[in-house]
Amino acid sequence: MLTIPAAANAMSVADFLAKIEKLKAKGMGAMFSPDLKVVMNEMKSVSTDYRADLAKAPRGELGCPPPKGQAKMKSDEFIAEFSAVPPAQRANTSVKSVFYAMMKRRFPCR
Repeated sequence: MLTIPAAANAMSVADFLAKIEKLKAKGMGAMFSPDLKVVMNEMKSVSTDYRADLAKAPRGELGCPPPKGQAKMKSDEFIAEFSAVPPAQRANTSVKSVFYAMMKRRFPCR
């Protein structure tokens, strides 16, 4: 798995998974948790960055996903990707780097 050190303002996988665990523990109450907005905003930001970088990158460098809105994934699939990062590397690995690696692996160019 490609892992890039987390930038100063990027959310680490460790922080992301900690927020996910807090949300899971709240059950239905998670809908009212400020952590839900933080997690959702992080994923939206990473996804937006990916699409912008994809448009600038040479073909195949970041994978070849279907058009925006057509690549549907469940939250459990995302969480599994982040959970696959070894615990010792999570604090120094950004959510963005795991997302980019996942997209390249799931949507290889043909």
